[in-house]
Amino acid sequence: MGTNDKIDNAAEEAKGNIKEGVGKLTDNESLEAEGKADKAGANLKQAGEKIKDAFTS
Repeated sequence: MGTNDKIDNAAEEAKGNIKEGVGKLTDNESLEAEGKADKAGANLKQAGEKIKDAFTS
């Protein structure tokens, strides 16, 4: 996995964590769900990059 991809995925996951936390604090279910979706998307991207790396190594 490229360094830039790792950084991008980590940033997206962090953004999701923040959105989820703010959603919980403000009782905003929509924002909380959006944060969870951002985290899930970042995790899927990370998994895809790991699979890609396994085949290129």
